[in-house]
Amino acid sequence: MFKALALFLLLISSGLQAQPSLHTDLPLNYLAQVDEQAKNRPLVIFLHGSGSNEQDLFDLKDELPRHYNYLSVRAPKTMEQGSYQWFAKQGEGAYDGDPADLKASGQLLLDFIEKARTKYSTDASKVYLVGFSQGAMMSYEIALRHPEAVGGIAAMGGRVLSVLRSELTPNEARRALAVFIGHGTVDPVIPYHDGTEANTFLKTLALEPEFHAYLGLGHNISAQEVQDLRAWLERLNP
Repeated sequence: MFKALALFLLLISSGLQAQPSLHTDLPLNYLAQVDEQAKNRPLVIFLHGSGSNEQDLFDLKDELPRHYNYLSVRAPKTMEQGSYQWFAKQGEGAYDGDPADLKASGQLLLDFIEKARTKYSTDASKVYLVGFSQGAMMSYEIALRHPEAVGGIAAMGGRVLSVLRSELTPNEARRALAVFIGHGTVDPVIPYHDGTEANTFLKTLALEPEFHAYLGLGHNISAQEVQDLRAWLERLNP
C-alpha cells in the first residue's frame, strides 16, 4: 500500500511538522486539508486499504491540484491499534467482501459523503472518491450503487467485487460518473487482470473509464500514477 512520501516532514526552521488533527464530527473519523471559506470547491475523499489508516494516502494531496479540498477517511472496522479495514474478506485468492460489512460500511460512507458535502458546501458532482486496494473496492461499491452521491472515482489497485456485480440494477445516473483506474502489472495482491476486468465491466455499464497500466508496479502507487491522477483531476475541474 502507498506509504507517506517521507516518514517525517521537516520544517525549514525547526523541529518536526505537527501531525494533522483527527476530526471526529462526521460519521467516520478523518483528516482534512480544506478551505472552509470557499464554496463549491471540488472535494477528494481518500479511502485507504485493508490494514492501514487515514494517514496512509493523505500525503497524496501535496501532489494533487491545489484548488481541491481533501479529506482522508478511517475505515470503521478495527483490526488492531492503528490498523483498519472496510470489510472482512470472504474466500481465498480473488476474495469477496462480507455482505454485512459492505452494507454497514457503505451506509457509513454514504452518510459521511452527504454530511461532508454539507459541511464543505460542495455539490455531489464535484465529490471524487480516491481509493487504494480495499478503498478502491469501496469506491466502486459506492459509485456503482449510488452514482448520485459522487461525481467520480479513482480506483487504484482494486477490483469490482462479485457481490456488487451480482446485485447491480440498471441506473442511467451511472453514465455521468468519471472513472480513473490504475493498476500495476505485477501486483501480487490484487492481480492486474482484476483491474482490466473492472475496466471491461464498467464499459458494459456505458461508462468510459480512463485506464492506466503501470509496467513493473506491484501493490502500491507509483509517482507516475500520482501524476496521471493529478492530470485527471485537473481535467475534471480546471
